Formats: sequence, structure tokens, C-alpha cells
Amino acid sequence: MAGRAQRSAAGPAPGLPLLLPPPPLLLLLLAAAAALIRTGDGQNLVTEDVTVVEGDVATISCRVKNSDDSVIQLLNPNRQTIYFRDFRPLKDSRFQLVNFSNSELRVSLTNVSISDEGRYFCQLYTDPPQEIYTTITVLVPPRNLVIDIQKETAVEGEEIELNCTAMASRPATTIRWFKGNKELTGKSEVEQWSDMYTVTSQLLLKVGREDDGVPVICLVDHPAVKDLQTQRYLEVMYKPQVRVSQNYPVQGLTREGEPLELSCAAFGKPQPTDMRWLRVDDEMPQHVVVSGSNLLISNLNKTDNGTYRCEASNAVGKSHADYMLFVYDTTATTEPAVHGFTHLPNSAEELDYGDLSGTPVLLNASTEALPTVQLSNASLAFRPDSRAGEEGAIRSVDHAVVGGVVAVVVFAMLCLLIILGRYFARHKGTYFTHEAKGADDAADADTAIINAEGGQNNSEEKKEYFI
Repeated sequence: MAGRAQRSAAGPAPGLPLLLPPPPLLLLLLAAAAALIRTGDGQNLVTEDVTVVEGDVATISCRVKNSDDSVIQLLNPNRQTIYFRDFRPLKDSRFQLVNFSNSELRVSLTNVSISDEGRYFCQLYTDPPQEIYTTITVLVPPRNLVIDIQKETAVEGEEIELNCTAMASRPATTIRWFKGNKELTGKSEVEQWSDMYTVTSQLLLKVGREDDGVPVICLVDHPAVKDLQTQRYLEVMYKPQVRVSQNYPVQGLTREGEPLELSCAAFGKPQPTDMRWLRVDDEMPQHVVVSGSNLLISNLNKTDNGTYRCEASNAVGKSHADYMLFVYDTTATTEPAVHGFTHLPNSAEELDYGDLSGTPVLLNASTEALPTVQLSNASLAFRPDSRAGEEGAIRSVDHAVVGGVVAVVVFAMLCLLIILGRYFARHKGTYFTHEAKGADDAADADTAIINAEGGQNNSEEKKEYFI
């Protein structure tokens, strides 16, 4: 007994099989093989996932490669048989057979809803059986797209808030903003309710007069819908833009005794209701006639010189435009190169405001301090001064004076050169002395020497005495 007990402890009895646990690697291989058989990967059964928009039709296809006439069936996510071959056990009329053969089972599902989303199984009765699944994903487009504006009517310079909401979508939508053709950046928030998402995007926009009547567009990016957008038109109030135009004379100088007619136009939102003419830093002359937006001076004179201003106002603010008048003498004939006005606009944005009347007029200028604005050549040609003729005449006189001075200087230099030439010509050649004076009539040389002033006869006058 003792010996038998020792032999049992040392090892199994002779003739019995050795039962050892399988190694870990073998377990992994067996699990992988079981999973391969269960899912059908690499087998003859194939299918594809389906993505469908809510309410549309989803088509499920179970196909067999190298078919051996095995039976195909389709099951829903609850493992209920939808179709067994060409027979439908499930009492749901939304499932309809599209195609059945030994190599394919194709079924359509109409009016798809969120509850239909999930895994659908294709099974092939082979030895061993094969199974593979397809996933139906349901997309839900936004049900409502609404833009809410904080203020229906804004004033230029204000910052307004706009909100665009896309409700009950799946997946969450992306909202984009546009003002006209320019894309803007908003801030989005996402809220989830069950399987649905609501997205709200906020846009802060500073408006100007150029934004009045411009559409703000809220555009949705979502796989279930294309080109879904909504828009609101901005309504912006702004102070008047005032323009002064010269009706007569159309071009040329404003001369004494001639008439001058100016007209004033103002555009704003709301339309300006109060317009008036005044003379800057002086009283309006008594003979000036103001009729509505027109100003008429029938007989110009020098006392009319000055700056005439047209002011307009509405509920937003007040603006003005100036005309600088300079009256010329009746004898002035120089025409100005360009004719118009001298006044800088209110701001840089007014430089872009087109001429509504088609005539050269002055851009708006408010009562506020004017900023420094660089004007282009076109803008400068757009607003000249009524004193342009005088400036042209002054420039012509300056050129004439300079030319005259240069001519005088050249003439004086020529005269000086002539005088110097004659002077040097007279003082060169033979020079005569008085030493031979009185010897002109002598008969011979000896007599001439004797008769000369420096001869022997005068030698006594040149005596030297030593004491």
C-alpha cells in the first residue's frame, strides 16, 4: 500500500493519458478562430453599412461569394428574423424584398426613423454557420433654423447681437455666418437632448451706414441637408450726408455783378427734415435769397466773399457741407482748371460715398472736428476751390516776373562785357611821351635833340645842388 501510494504521488499510473492544460498561446488562437467564424470576416458572406436620412429608404444587402445554395436570412437588432430566404416572418410592412437569389438577399426599409438605427445581422447556413452584421445610421437634419436679432433697427456705430439656432439635429450641426459675401465668425454652443442636438451660434456685429439693407445669412453645414440657410436684412439708421452743388455758373469764375446759385442735397435714415443755409463767422448778406434747399445771389460783389454752409439734421444727428466763395473782378479772364468746393469729408468712409446726382459736389462734413484724411488725385479733382482761377493767374504772373528779371540780368551782363571790351581795346598799342615835344619840325636828328624838351636847352632846369 505504501509503495502504491508513493507511486501515485510521483506520477500517473502507467497506461492513463496525460491531461495538461493548453498553453496560453493556444487559447488565443482558439478564441480568434471562434471570433472569425462568428463574425464571418474572411468568409463568403459580405455586406456594407448604411447611412440614411430620417424618413428616407434604407437598403440592406447580404451577398454570398462562391455560393453553394446555402440559405440566407436577415435579422433585426433584436435578433428577430426579418427575412428567411424570400419569406418574411416579421410583421412589419416597411420591410420589402428587393431581390432574392442564391447569392443575394436585398431588403428595403422605408420611412426610416431613429428607432430603426442599430446592427442588422446577415446569416448563412453553412457548416459551420456564418454571420456578419451591417449598421444602419440615421441622420436627422435641423428641424428649424431661426435668426434672432437683438435690435430690429440699429444706429450706425452700434454693436448688435444676432443668434442663429438649429434645433433637433443628429449629429450636431455646424453654423456659419455671412454678411453679404463676406464670412464672419460666430460663437457656437451645443445642447444635447436624448439623441438630438440643438446648436446656437452668436454673432456680434458693429454696423455702419453701409450695412443698411445688407442681408446677414445663417448657413448650416450638416450631412443630412444641403444649402440650408436663412437670412435677415439689417436696418441701420444714420445721420445725414450733405452735398452742395453749384448750379450757376456751371464752370468758370464767380465774377462781380454775375449771379450765383447753389443747391443742397441731404440723404440719411430717416430722411432729414431740417435743412438750412448760413454764413460761417458772419451774417448772411441781405440780398441773398434762400428758397428751400437753394441759395441765390443775383448780383455778386466783394462783400459776399466767405464760407456758406448747408446744415441738415435728423433723429440720429446733424451734418453739414461748406462752399467757399471768392468773387473776382469783372476783368478777370483766367478760367480755373477745375471748379467746385474745398472741404474735407467727415471721415474716411465718406470718401467712398458715390455722387448721387452725377455732378461734382462736396462730400459730407459734420460739425465735429475733422480728422486728417489723405485724398487721392481723383478725390482732389472732385472738390476744387472757386478761387482756382485766381491761383492760376497768380502762377502765370509769377512766371512772367521771373522771366523779366532773368532777361534784365542777361542784358546787363552783355552791356558790361561790351564796355570792358572797348576799354581794353583803347589802352593797348603804341604809347606816346612828352620827351620829344618840340622836335617835330627839326631838320635833322641833332637839331631835334637840341630842340626837344628834354634836350640840352633845358639842361639847366635839371641842375642838382649839393650843400
